[in-house]
Amino acid sequence: MNASLDSPAHNNNLAAITLAAVGVVYGDIGTSPLYAMRECFGGSHALAPTHDNVLGVLSLIFWALILVISVKYVTFMMRADNRGEGGILALLALTTSNFKGTAQQRAWLIGLGIFGASLFYGDGVITPAISVLSAVEGLHIATPMLDDYVIPITLVILLALFLIQARGTARIGIAFGPIMVLWFATLALLGLVNMAQAPEVLAAFDPGYAVHFFAVNHWSGFLVLGAVFLAVTGGEALYADMGHFGKQPIRLAWFTLVLPAILLNYLGQGALLLRDPATVANPFYLMAPSWMLYPMVILATMATVIASQAVISGVFSVTRQAAQLGYCPRIAIRHTSEQAIGQIYVPAANWALLLAVIGLVLGFHNSSNLASAYGIAVTIAMAIDTLLVLALARMVWNWGWFRLGLAVMAFLLVELAFLSANALKIGHGGWITLLIAAAIFTLMITWKDGRALLDQRLRENAMPLNVFLQSLTQGSTLRVPGTAVFLTSNSGGVPNALLHNMKHNKVVHERLVLMTVTTEEIPRVADQNRVTVHDLGHNAWRIVVRYGFAENPDLPHALALCEPQGLSFEMMDTTFFLGRATLIPTNRPGMALWREKLFASLFRNATRPMDFFRIPYNRVVELGTQVEL
Repeated sequence: MNASLDSPAHNNNLAAITLAAVGVVYGDIGTSPLYAMRECFGGSHALAPTHDNVLGVLSLIFWALILVISVKYVTFMMRADNRGEGGILALLALTTSNFKGTAQQRAWLIGLGIFGASLFYGDGVITPAISVLSAVEGLHIATPMLDDYVIPITLVILLALFLIQARGTARIGIAFGPIMVLWFATLALLGLVNMAQAPEVLAAFDPGYAVHFFAVNHWSGFLVLGAVFLAVTGGEALYADMGHFGKQPIRLAWFTLVLPAILLNYLGQGALLLRDPATVANPFYLMAPSWMLYPMVILATMATVIASQAVISGVFSVTRQAAQLGYCPRIAIRHTSEQAIGQIYVPAANWALLLAVIGLVLGFHNSSNLASAYGIAVTIAMAIDTLLVLALARMVWNWGWFRLGLAVMAFLLVELAFLSANALKIGHGGWITLLIAAAIFTLMITWKDGRALLDQRLRENAMPLNVFLQSLTQGSTLRVPGTAVFLTSNSGGVPNALLHNMKHNKVVHERLVLMTVTTEEIPRVADQNRVTVHDLGHNAWRIVVRYGFAENPDLPHALALCEPQGLSFEMMDTTFFLGRATLIPTNRPGMALWREKLFASLFRNATRPMDFFRIPYNRVVELGTQVEL
């Protein structure tokens, strides 16, 4: 029996989930105070830390946190859940499944969503680099003698972080929540102590200071928006992690702990700058007394490692969703926890991410240089989130044009302003994240189009299923004992592997099963809805297996679910026949030749079907064929 909403059991559970949400969801945005204020007054477009400028920047940060995070993501975006799941691919699946426009409009919408997902990878590369580097740079404040050790220490920490991914984060994840609570408490305390010495910073809540800031600084003030945006990076993690923790814990953690703590810290940094403009070099660490510097560096490093872990886990989740939705080749995915289905490890994504992060640290040398490249990918991704959710609001929530117009003014115009300011970062290194996103987008779209082209080529040469079934009645083909399972994506034709088996072995198994695996545009499919069994006659069957985009296929388990529908399997008497196609790029109409070559390479290096579908190796027979694209 479920506990009531106000019962002690419910309250204890909510507190535990909220604590876990603090540890995972808010790492990125919670470590932004390390560098956001510093970049506003010490970055590439820095302004003098005068009284009006400090209050103006604080006002911009406050209202950015309210509009972008509190109103848009915490309140509005969380309404757009795909059966509890969030994130841009979950939003894309939800939007396209309810889309009522033309096929061309739907294609543009899908392209927009896939590019948004690609931008997440660009963000996933830069976040660990800038977070950990900015934390370790606190050693410079403690003693400049350690400057030469900042990059080596950063690289060691990052290398250790990526090495532990294979072992899973369940154990260390238990400590994430308490560490981040300590981090936010420290942020609040340091902010309060410094704010008490210059309480006039509280006037920054007045939006008039933000307006005055632009009126006085004009173009220079607009450029500072690129640094102000650093305060809200990580906001998309709120939406992406909704499926792990639920709406209520994430909202509770934000409004009761995270938002007050980071606001107090920004106000404290502003108060410090008003008292001593020379602290612009690193106002975050200079807020702390000298005896506290080394503990602060250690705590900040732990917080940034947690922030990086959240991004890495997000990359793993997006990769799995992309593979399930058909935008990514089959890729090896390992579960690192028997209890938590969300705890996964994707080796290929892990090592690619590590190499890219190390390259950024060595290439940019310090967090200020990285800050000059940070933000452009995130702002575009946030704007795409807004466009998709507004399309959903129009089609599903039946919003009128007036309400849509208000939402555009509240969200999209603000994000376009941030995007315009961040666009200037493209030449200062922002092109790297866009290049990563463009490469990932090209791979995703090429894989999706290539799979469609391959299926078309296979259908062109496939024997109609009814013709094949009629041939079984003629008695010319020998039926041998056992069960043969053939995987096929073509529900109306005969798999090439089956035809090749008949051609070379001159036999058909006594019991024949054609299995098609499909991915639904929902996160998970209940076991009772997992399989559908169709009796084709002649002791032949078709099985359709359905998975959600947040699940990993397990075909032996799916076969066990067929028993209630009158079809049972003995695995030692069942053989899976898989087709291994060799793709030959040609100039036939389809895709550009370079895309066909790219697809052929991706197809050749994809994870083998037996690994992806968890089929026992000793129950698999592979039959090769050549397909001209």
